[in-house]
Amino acid sequence: MSQSPPVGQVVSGEASQSAVSWSAIIVGALAASTITVILTLVGSGLGLTMVSPWPGSGAGLTAVAASTAIGLVAVQWIASAVGGYLSGRLRTKWVGVRSDEVFFRDTAHGFMSWALATLLIVTLLGSGLTSAVGNSVQAASTVASGAASGATSGMVGLADHSAGNSPSIEYFVDSLLRPNDPSSNAGGPDARARSAGEVTRLLAQSVAAGSLGDDDKAYLARLIAANTGLSEGDANARIDAVLARIEETKTEAREAADAARKVGATLALVSALALVIGAFIASAAAALAGSQRDEDEDLFVERN
Repeated sequence: MSQSPPVGQVVSGEASQSAVSWSAIIVGALAASTITVILTLVGSGLGLTMVSPWPGSGAGLTAVAASTAIGLVAVQWIASAVGGYLSGRLRTKWVGVRSDEVFFRDTAHGFMSWALATLLIVTLLGSGLTSAVGNSVQAASTVASGAASGATSGMVGLADHSAGNSPSIEYFVDSLLRPNDPSSNAGGPDARARSAGEVTRLLAQSVAAGSLGDDDKAYLARLIAANTGLSEGDANARIDAVLARIEETKTEAREAADAARKVGATLALVSALALVIGAFIASAAAALAGSQRDEDEDLFVERN
C-alpha cells in the first residue's frame, strides 16, 4: 500500500530529470577550449613582437615572463567565464527544485565545463599550446642570456671534449697557446695539435674537478712556455687569466639556469592560481546565467 506524501511537500517530476545537463557542459567546455586556443595564439604572437635578436633591442626576460603570466591569467579567466556562462544558460530547466539546489547545480555545471575544458586543453592541445606560449619566453631568454648560453655550451664541451670541437674550447686553448711572436709557429702544426689536445684534456679535467692541480698547472705552464716563447711566469699568469674567464663563464651559465628556473617556477605557480580562479569564475558565471535563464523564462510565461 503506497503512502501519500506529507502535507506541504511539493510533488514534481524531479526524479525523472537528470541533475546534470551534459550537453550544456560539453558546449561550454568546447567554447572555453576554442577561446583558449585563439587567445593563446594571439598572446604568443604579441609576445614574439616584444623580443629581438639585436643586442639592446626588445624586452628583457623579466618583462616577457611577466607579460606571459598576465596573458595566461587573462586567457584562463575569459575562457572560463564564457564556458561557464554557456553551460548555465543552455542547461535544461529543473521544475519543482528548491532555489538553493538550483544554484548549486548551476555552480556545478560551470565547474564541470571548466574541468572538461582543462582536460581537453591538456590532453589534446597541451604540447602545441605549451610550444606556442613558450616561444616568446624562450626567444627572450636566448636574447637576454646569449653569452651565458654560449658559456653553457662551452662548459659542456670542456666537460666532454670527446663529443666534438666546441668554439669555446678552441678559443680557450688558442688563448693559452697563442705564440708570443705571431710570425713564428712554435714546433709546427703537428706539435701544436698535440699540445692543444693535452691542454684541452687538462682544461676538461679542471672543469670537472673544479680546480687545476698544482702538478697539472706546472706542466701546463711549461707546455705553454714551450709553444709560445713565454717565460713560465708569464705562462702561469696566462693560465690564471684563462681559468678566471672559465669560472666567469661557469657563473654566467649558472645564473642563466637559475633565472630560467625562477621564471619557470613563477609561471607554474601563476598558472595554477589562474586555473583555481578560473574554476571559481566559471562556476559563478554558470550560476548567473542559470538565474537569468530562469528569470527570463518565468517572465515569458507570465506575459503569455
